[in-house]
Formats: sequence, structure tokens, C-alpha cells
Amino acid sequence: MKLQDHPLDYPALGGTNGTHHIQTLEALADRRRCCRRPRGRRRPVRLHQLHPGRPTSLAVTRPPAAPESTSDSGSGDQAGQSVEGSWRVGNGSQAGYRVDEVLFGQNTTAVGRTGQVTGELEIEGTRAVSGSFTVDLASVRSDSAQRDSQFRGRVMNTERYPNATFELTEPVDFGSVPDVNEQVTGEATGNLTVHGETNPVTFDLTAQRTAAGFRANGSIPITFADYGIDAPNFGGITVEDEGTVEFLLAFTPA
Repeated sequence: MKLQDHPLDYPALGGTNGTHHIQTLEALADRRRCCRRPRGRRRPVRLHQLHPGRPTSLAVTRPPAAPESTSDSGSGDQAGQSVEGSWRVGNGSQAGYRVDEVLFGQNTTAVGRTGQVTGELEIEGTRAVSGSFTVDLASVRSDSAQRDSQFRGRVMNTERYPNATFELTEPVDFGSVPDVNEQVTGEATGNLTVHGETNPVTFDLTAQRTAAGFRANGSIPITFADYGIDAPNFGGITVEDEGTVEFLLAFTPA
């Protein structure tokens, strides 16, 4: 069958007879190629879309969001009051890790947290004379189930080493008794036990008075090799050989 035997009712684009029809079909084909959306091409997925902003560092930079006591007494009634005595870690406490990663060529930060924290503290005057806290490592969670599985398994081996513990070996002197919502700082020295290995550590400790007690937070830098932990690399993820243990502890009277 010849094209000229079946003329098409399109506006003339120049030429006659078969030439007219061939030019018409070629023009339509060109138009379709220009307007057609390429097949098989998908919008690339960015890594930052898979991993939105990580939690910020734990800190006592703001007053508690809600009063921690139903007492009618105002903060002025507690200004300068002694905090001597025994305290325990209560609800609202958190601890975990922060470590830099390279995820398939993209720099990112991995953060794991848990609220399963216990501990106690003894205060005399303006000094914390003894204290410790323990973190349930098996309950630590990040934004990746695969990372959490690696963390509990070959990285931390939580079946054998379920907890991380810090214990003061020297008193922490805060210099004064803070008013409610006021912060004081001191230097904490003690032993950190992770993965069955214990090392001495020293770090800055910040405390904030609250209506019902006080909160304390700090960050402890660690080198994985010091605790017998192999570099936690897996898949397309490369992890730095150093990280940070973060904690925010809410203390109430024991």
C-alpha cells in the first residue's frame, strides 16, 4: 500500500502528493519526540530525604517544658535552698551515642537514644561526692533498624554486655547552689565501662535546678578501640573510629 493512495487530511506543509504526506508524518513524529517525557527516568532520591535532621545534642539549655511539681510554692521560695542528700535518676532521662558516618559517599551523623537509664547521686553542700548511672544498651534506637541490629549484635554484643556504666571517682564541685532554672557547671571525673572495658574519663558536667529536683547533662568522647569495639562499618556505611556518649539525667529525691 502506498501512502499517496490514501491521502491524509492534514494542512499542507509544503510539497505535493507523496512528498506532502511524508513531510506531514515526519513533522508529527518530531513534535511527539519534543513533547514526549523520557521513559525509564525517575527522579533521583536524595540521601537527605531518607535521613531528615537527626536529634540535637542533649542539653539543659531550656527550662523544663512543664512544671515537675504540683506544689504551689514558687521558684523564689526555693532559691538558695540546700540540695544535700540522696537523689535518683527518674523519668525524662535519656542517654545514647552520636557518631559521624559516611553513608554511600554522603556525610551524616548517626544518633541513638534510650530512656532506659538508672542511677543515683549523693550531694554534700555544693559538691556531688558520689554517683553513677547505667544505660540499657539493648534498648538504644536510632532512625535505622539495620543500624540498631548491628549495634546490638557485632558492635556492642548486648547479650554479653547489656549495659554501659559511668561512676564518679572524684567529687564534682559546682561552686554554688543554683536557683530554679539556673545552671551551674563542673568537671566530672570517673570510670566509663562499655563493652566490658573500663577507662577513666573527664568531661564537663552542666546541672540545672528544677522545681522538683535538678537535671544534669554531659558528653563523653570515646575511641572505640579503647573499649575493644571494632570499627562499626557495614554495607555502604563507613563510621569514624571515635564517637560520643551523651546523657541528660533528671534527678528526683531518693
